[in-house]
Amino acid sequence: MKKSDRLYELLPVVYRQRDADQGYPLRALLQVITEQVDIVEDDIAQLNENWFIETCEDWVVPYIGDLIGYREVHEAGEPGDPRLPQARALNKILIPRREVANTIGYRQRKGTLALLELLANNVAGWPARTVEFYRLLERTQQLNHQRPPHGRTLGLRDGDALDLLDGPFDNLAHTVDVRSVNSSRTQGRYNIQSVGVFVWRLKPYSVTQTLAYCFEEEGPHCYTFSVLGNDTPLYNRPQRESDPTHIADELNLPTAIRRSTFEERLTVGGRLDHTEASGDYYGEDKSVAIWAPDWPHKDAPQPIPKALIIPADLSGWTYHAARNFVAVDPELGRIEFPPDQRPKEGVRVLYHYAFAADIGGGEYNRTLSQPAGATLYRVGRTEDLKTINEALTKWTQLKSTLRGQLKNGEKPAGISAVIEITDSGVYTEPLSVELDENESLQVRAGQRARPIIRLLDYMADQPDAFSISGAKGSRFTLDGILVTGRGLQVRGPEMGPDASPSASAGDMCDVTIRHCTFVPGWGLHCDCEPRRASEPSLELLDTTARIKIEHSILGAIDVVAAEQRADPVCIDISDSIWDATSDDLAALRGPESSMAYVRLTIARCTVFGQIRAHEIALAENCIFDGHICVARRQKGCVRFCYVPPDSRTPRRYECQPDLVLNAVQEKFARGDISATEKDAEMASEQLRVEPEFNSTRYGTPTYCQLADSCAEEIKRGADDESEMGAFHDLFQPQRAANLRARLDEYTPAGMDAGIIYAT
Repeated sequence: MKKSDRLYELLPVVYRQRDADQGYPLRALLQVITEQVDIVEDDIAQLNENWFIETCEDWVVPYIGDLIGYREVHEAGEPGDPRLPQARALNKILIPRREVANTIGYRQRKGTLALLELLANNVAGWPARTVEFYRLLERTQQLNHQRPPHGRTLGLRDGDALDLLDGPFDNLAHTVDVRSVNSSRTQGRYNIQSVGVFVWRLKPYSVTQTLAYCFEEEGPHCYTFSVLGNDTPLYNRPQRESDPTHIADELNLPTAIRRSTFEERLTVGGRLDHTEASGDYYGEDKSVAIWAPDWPHKDAPQPIPKALIIPADLSGWTYHAARNFVAVDPELGRIEFPPDQRPKEGVRVLYHYAFAADIGGGEYNRTLSQPAGATLYRVGRTEDLKTINEALTKWTQLKSTLRGQLKNGEKPAGISAVIEITDSGVYTEPLSVELDENESLQVRAGQRARPIIRLLDYMADQPDAFSISGAKGSRFTLDGILVTGRGLQVRGPEMGPDASPSASAGDMCDVTIRHCTFVPGWGLHCDCEPRRASEPSLELLDTTARIKIEHSILGAIDVVAAEQRADPVCIDISDSIWDATSDDLAALRGPESSMAYVRLTIARCTVFGQIRAHEIALAENCIFDGHICVARRQKGCVRFCYVPPDSRTPRRYECQPDLVLNAVQEKFARGDISATEKDAEMASEQLRVEPEFNSTRYGTPTYCQLADSCAEEIKRGADDESEMGAFHDLFQPQRAANLRARLDEYTPAGMDAGIIYAT
């Protein structure tokens, strides 16, 4: 029985028989009524769910909070319209469901140190460690009542203590610091009433069973954990705390693994016992693991046992591992085997790196979607299909079979396919895709996978990019993939003899890139400098396809548009990092660095490089770190963005440094300052609001993260008072304001708690 016929089935049989004789008009009527009944029943069921904080809809959370006396933090901003997606994301930060659910429990535990850590996690979503700084103050102790844990003087031979100095795990003695831990100018720490809440804003991301990179420049026995060959610090996968009163330590937080803590050796009988080496970090179900089949001998257990792992300093590659042991440097992400005992079957690794948000290719959960009726092909080490080209061949064979079944005169319908890569392996193969009319192809990573497409220089006389072309109505999607070695090339229809696009060929409808990484500069050196800084990640060659880029990291975009095109190429970019590797290079350009014939729409992005476009339809909540030059200024709008001075843009609204410069002009107009003072103050204000980043190099953990010293006009300069740029949707100013208010509410009497960013 169909669900739509459930009311109809309740009728007596005699009425259904008569209805059947008349062509089922009553059945059709009851099916319409059933649809409305289902809507009412679903609404009643949801109303029942809305009584509980765990199952209620997002818009109900503030009302439940009001019932228990939950107070909103207006400093963080005002809730938006819950019908809008962007406002719903903000509301979840302003009024966290988890905090409302635990408000009564928090009140019962008010004044305890462990509660402050819990607040940071539930209110702001940041793992935290609380430190009472009075315990670290230098003091004179009674010799008959010594308390060694309460601060000790610095021992220069204690390398581990020196590593932890001034950090969240510092245990050395300090002199009194009279500055407040909540000072808006210079933050103090070591005072009697000060409590520091160290928070970790970077999140650990796993890379599972991927190939290690053989660093042949130093030797065939040298490897890096990163498949791109760059140095990357390894991070701990946090372990859950079992005791609610426990204060978090390094194993409970997403900390960078230090050499000294990775060592973890026990002294047994005056010698080092390797059986306990790295036990808290190393293992298949832990933070780091290494597989080298048949190493050090045939049929050796895998992953390599922790007893064979030697923590070492591999900077400069001057350390040489002993025979039957593997040297690992967790601070640089390097591996070294004995020179005369190299792995012959390759090396695979498990490790965790740190980044600020779910942007680019990574092993995090994404929303997957596909066209109805699409054929799914799975590719991976454990699947029947081992390469992407094998899946493309299978799809081509299926299309040929279906077309062979068509009768004369019938047109083939568009055939959709999804190629899903189920592991985090490296796929080194040339890729060229040609789509027929109305076809759709999606190449995507499976959930919790980050596959790498590695493009090499296969052809001496032609470019080796990942090439896509298609006929009228065709679509291509790339989802969750990391691409290195080359970029993606989107080709339009073949040119006719009159130098115009072939009318019969048509062109692709759109190309979508989401949650992908195109390594800026095609590759990385060990210090994360780009290998080929000026090379593009995306080339658009005589195509009219609409380009959509979401939650991705990519390098420059080159556009070659035929002069006969009536409309410019449309490029829509959102929540992404667009990195030309230098402010002196163009992120968007036409042939020979000319103006690109493009209509650009960009939102919540950080751009490193110059923009040379025909038109900017809309730019909002973005940071442009390079000069902008737009040919058509009469149309479009730039709002709530940082735009470098002397840029040529459409009309601007609430942008920086325009706002601070206008404020100086107003002071001069009122006569508050002289002309000389005005020039000096304008230069100073312009420099003050210039965005500052912790790192501008892809491959580093703090890539594109705004520095703490960055101006508030940038950190809270978006239209909803969040930060400008790619990490806008983290709503970090709102998280910090919420947490600051809760710390004031729950901190023990007489104590002063402040937020300290560990990352």
